[in-house]
Amino acid sequence: MRGPVLLRRHSLLLLAVLVPCLAAGCTAGPSQRPAVVENDERSATTTASTPQVVPLPPLTEPQSPSVDWADCGDQTRSRLDPPAVPATLKFSCADVQSVLDAPDLPGRVQTHIALLKAGDGPIPLVVLNDIEGETGTLYAAHLAALLPATLLQRFSLIGVDRRGTGDSDPVGCVPGEARGALLSQDPAGGDLEAVLDAARRAGQQCAIELGSTQQALDSWRTAGDLDEVRDALGVPKLNAIARGEASDVLTAYANRYPSRVGRVVFDGIPDPSSDQATVLGDLATAQQATLDAFTADCVARGCPLGANAAEAVPSLLDQLRSAPPTLANSVPFAPGIALNAVLAGLANRARWPELADAIQAARTGNPTQLAAFVAPMINGSQLAPSRLDGALATECNDSAIRLPANQTDTLTDTLRQHNPLFGGLVTQRLLWCLPWPGRSGAVASLGVSGIPPVLVTSTKTDPLTPEAGTARAAEQMTSAVRISWQGVGHGAMSSSCVGEAVRAFLVDGKVPTDGTLCPA
Repeated sequence: MRGPVLLRRHSLLLLAVLVPCLAAGCTAGPSQRPAVVENDERSATTTASTPQVVPLPPLTEPQSPSVDWADCGDQTRSRLDPPAVPATLKFSCADVQSVLDAPDLPGRVQTHIALLKAGDGPIPLVVLNDIEGETGTLYAAHLAALLPATLLQRFSLIGVDRRGTGDSDPVGCVPGEARGALLSQDPAGGDLEAVLDAARRAGQQCAIELGSTQQALDSWRTAGDLDEVRDALGVPKLNAIARGEASDVLTAYANRYPSRVGRVVFDGIPDPSSDQATVLGDLATAQQATLDAFTADCVARGCPLGANAAEAVPSLLDQLRSAPPTLANSVPFAPGIALNAVLAGLANRARWPELADAIQAARTGNPTQLAAFVAPMINGSQLAPSRLDGALATECNDSAIRLPANQTDTLTDTLRQHNPLFGGLVTQRLLWCLPWPGRSGAVASLGVSGIPPVLVTSTKTDPLTPEAGTARAAEQMTSAVRISWQGVGHGAMSSSCVGEAVRAFLVDGKVPTDGTLCPA
């Protein structure tokens, strides 16, 4: 069973900016005083410390892999959201066992990590997706349809469902009514106490149901799962691609296993800044810019929203404020749920035509199509766990920051003034983790020394990992080179220019020039 997870992450690795200097061995700037002569001996020559230059490791085919693959093509295609993938693409599924490693949990309790192999190239390339998006196994299937065919001749993509999601022992601890309440808050106003109350109910129930395993769901321990996967695949180095928030897992992997880092691509990185006004302000701005690009594209295509497409979403929210319809699961289709659904559609550029049709249908009284974009977050069952539950646990465990409710109120008011549509949406997640236990354990640093070059891609208008934040993260990484795609949507892999740069990096070992631009 697969259960995608949906939750917009805005504050992961917010403390990372506080520690990279310590991790990288930074020192104070040069002294302005003249050198002191202590004796007549010639002093030993001293040189400024420079980062250790580590070349890209060679590609190594698996030696004695232990993964037992089985065909799962039909099963995989039946679960894929649009767009469809080529019928010729082969899919195989398997799982590996990893240690749960929960605090205060006696014994070596095992958890299952689900894998999907897309293609049949000889070298495994691990793929991870945002905890709030489709599972890593399904994302790998979609990514295989985007990347150059010559890359798939060398690599097979190994999608990984992160612990607590999809088929990797998914968690389902948030009460159904709490999911709807977490997402229903009108971003234009209203008392955030309702969101905090829903967060309390979610946190209390998860504490009861998860018990000692509650804090075992985080990126640090998921990095341990990746090393089990690497070992089972029979390769000495981890070659991997991570999109968006999943970059946190690869960062943790580099902290824990620096000597096992292979050829790695970060497709967007969460902003590491500790200034939440800047982080969330940039996020709201990027979301509005993505909506603007969507509406311009809509008008150019002659979509059903018409010449006034820019007013369609605000108009729909006004309509829902006065008469919200009720969804099949008895959850009111409130303005907050509608805007979250729109945001989910905006993130996937390939689904923009479908999103335009869904918005128009909702304006005429039928919210079913638009609600489908957010349904994986609200709905949950044993066969299809809610995306929200595993994401809530992971993101709250990853974040060490808990902003008091009154400060969240103040920040919300400020952001609403600058961005009336999305300013009140981006701060709501800050309340979700307030009842959750504070983070225990290490916080991964971006400034890991002694690892080979890593390729970072950013997208000029990305509604989930804005380019400004990705750039700030790349600046803290000791060996990062960044390519900027001047396009729109979440992640840059849909760009043929970026795809070729990724192919050259992974297959040929060609490190691009830092700051390279790829046209839209």
